Amino acid sequence: MKIRDVIPDIPVSDIEASRGFYEDFLGLGTEEFNLGWVARFTSAETGAHVQLVTKDATAPITPVLSLKVDDIDAAYAEAVDRGLDIVHPLTTEEWGVTRFFVRDPDGNAINITQHRATEDRE
Repeated sequence: MKIRDVIPDIPVSDIEASRGFYEDFLGLGTEEFNLGWVARFTSAETGAHVQLVTKDATAPITPVLSLKVDDIDAAYAEAVDRGLDIVHPLTTEEWGVTRFFVRDPDGNAINITQHRATEDRE
């Protein structure tokens, strides 16, 4: 599995209430997307970004980290082969990503994801 990007998922109670801190103070002024429960804020200068998450809309838990990978099917197969604790099954979500969640050894939920349409163009 090749990791293409690592994105911290920061738990917040209200995305709009947190917006000023992340956009203005931290300089992450570009909102890449906002689904109401998750939004990504990015620096136009450096490309650094974070995701603010209130509560995952389709999974039983909220991840602490999202990893974009080059081959989601291979990543899922490897997780299964290794007997890892998969806490959200391989799912293609309505907003266009295919993803699954796995727990790390300390119990943190990690979102492994691929946006097939975007990744195919790169």
